[in-house]
Amino acid sequence: MLAIIGGQGLTELANLEITHRQVMRTPYGEPSGAFLFGTLNQNEVIFLARHGYGHIIPPHLVNYRANLWALREQGVKKVVSIATVGGIRADLTPGAIVVPDQIIDYTHGRDATFYDTRDAIYTNTDFTLPFCPKLRERILRSANIARQPCVDGGVYAATQGPRLDSIAEINRYERDGAGMVGMTGMPETALAMELGLNYAIIAVVVNHAAGRGDNKRGINMEQVNAIAGAAMERVRSILECVVGCDGG
Repeated sequence: MLAIIGGQGLTELANLEITHRQVMRTPYGEPSGAFLFGTLNQNEVIFLARHGYGHIIPPHLVNYRANLWALREQGVKKVVSIATVGGIRADLTPGAIVVPDQIIDYTHGRDATFYDTRDAIYTNTDFTLPFCPKLRERILRSANIARQPCVDGGVYAATQGPRLDSIAEINRYERDGAGMVGMTGMPETALAMELGLNYAIIAVVVNHAAGRGDNKRGINMEQVNAIAGAAMERVRSILECVVGCDGG
C-alpha cells in the first residue's frame, strides 16, 4: 500500500474517496492526526497531514517516528511526502515542482532514529541514496503523464524551523551544494529508511529563499500561501498518476 504525507497546503486530498478514519497509537506516541483511509484513482491509499489537520504542529515538533511507525504497521510499503521549500538554485523559482535526490540535515534536537536504547542491536543505515530511486522514477514518470513540469534532482537542505533562514544561512547552504531549503525532510527521510520504507519527496517551491529573487528584504507569506495553494492542484494530478502506476 502507498501512503501520502501532506505538508503545507495539502491538508486534504479533494480527490480522495475516504472510507474511514482511524486514530493510531505507537510506542513513540501519537501521529500528527488520524489516518485517512480511502481510494485515489481507484487504488487504496492512506493520507496523513504532517502538521495536523488544522496545521497546528510546527516542523520541529512533528512526531516523525510515530507517523512512520504507524504507517508501517498498517502495511504501507511506499511513502510519498509532499513538502514546501524555498528555492536556492536559480532555476527553482516559485511554483516549480522538484523531486530531490539528495538531502543535508541541519536540524537538531529532533528524535532522529529508532535506535535510541542500549538494549537492542542497531544497524548503520546506508544513506548513500536517501530517496528510493524507483519511487522517484515513478513520480517523474507520473508528472510526465499528467503533463506537469517537474525538475529531476536537487539537494534538499533540511533546517530546524519554525523560523525562516537568514541570507547568510542560505548562502551557506548554497556553498554546501543545496538547491532548496525546507523544514520537514529530516529526520523523516532517515526514519523511513530505518523502517525499510520506500520513500521520496515531491518538493513544491513556494518562494525564493532569503536573498534570492524578489526576497532581498523579506518574504511575503501571503504570496507564499497563494503559490502553495495553486501548486498543490498540480501535485494532486501527479499523485493520481503515481497511485495508478503503483497499483495501490
